[in-house]
Amino acid sequence: MNTNDMSNKFFLPAAVIVAGLFIAGAVIWSGSHPAQAPGTTGTGAAPVIAVNIKDVKTDGDPFIGQANAPITIAEWSDYQCPYCKQFEVTTLPQIIQNYVSAGKVKIVFKDFPFLGPDSMVDAEYARAVWALYPEQFGAWRTALFSQEPQENSLNAADNLAFVLKTTGSVNGIDVNKVKADVTAHQAAYDTAINADKSEAANFGIQATPSFVVGTQMIAGAYPYATFQTAIDAVSK
Repeated sequence: MNTNDMSNKFFLPAAVIVAGLFIAGAVIWSGSHPAQAPGTTGTGAAPVIAVNIKDVKTDGDPFIGQANAPITIAEWSDYQCPYCKQFEVTTLPQIIQNYVSAGKVKIVFKDFPFLGPDSMVDAEYARAVWALYPEQFGAWRTALFSQEPQENSLNAADNLAFVLKTTGSVNGIDVNKVKADVTAHQAAYDTAINADKSEAANFGIQATPSFVVGTQMIAGAYPYATFQTAIDAVSK
C-alpha cells in the first residue's frame, strides 16, 4: 500500500466524523424542530422570504401583553415541540419581564401543530382556554409546556388526560367548562388552527418555534440576546 492509500484510509473516516459533528452542532445551535411531515426529508436551505409583522394576521389569536403595545411579536409553535418548550421556559420569561410587563411588547401565539393528533388536541384546548379565560392563558400555556412529556410518547387517551389535568391545575380555570367548550366549538377551532398553519407556509416557515419581529424572521429557540437585539431594532 502506498503513502497516498494510507492517507486516504485515515482521512475519509476522520472527515466523516468532523462532518457529523458539524451537522450536530448546527442542529443544536439552531434550536428548532423542522416542520416536516413524517417520512419526508429536507430539501436544502429554506428560501429567504421577506416578512413583515404588519402582514401577520393577529385578530382572534391568543396573546399576552397589552392589546395596544407598540411592538407585536408573532410566534408559531407546536405544544409538543421540545424547542418550543425550551423557549417557553428559558427565554420567554426574560422577554416578559423586560418588555411585555413594561407595556412595550405584545406576543401573539400562532398554532403550527404538525407532530400528530396530540398536537392538534393541545391547540384546541389552547383556543378554548383563550376564549373562556384569557387572563389565565399565559399561565396555562406555561404549565402545559413545562409539564409536556416527550413528543408522541402518550396515546390519545393519556394525552387528553394530561391536558385536562394540567388545565385543571391552573388557578381560575374550570376544566369542565373548557372541555365542554372544545366539544362545542371544535370545528371552528380547527379552522382557525389550520389558518395559522397555512399562514406559516405563506411566510416560508419550516420549523418551530418561529417568530416574526418587525421585518425579521427568527427560526429557533435562540437565547434572549437574539430577541433583545431584534426588539430593540424595531423600537428605534
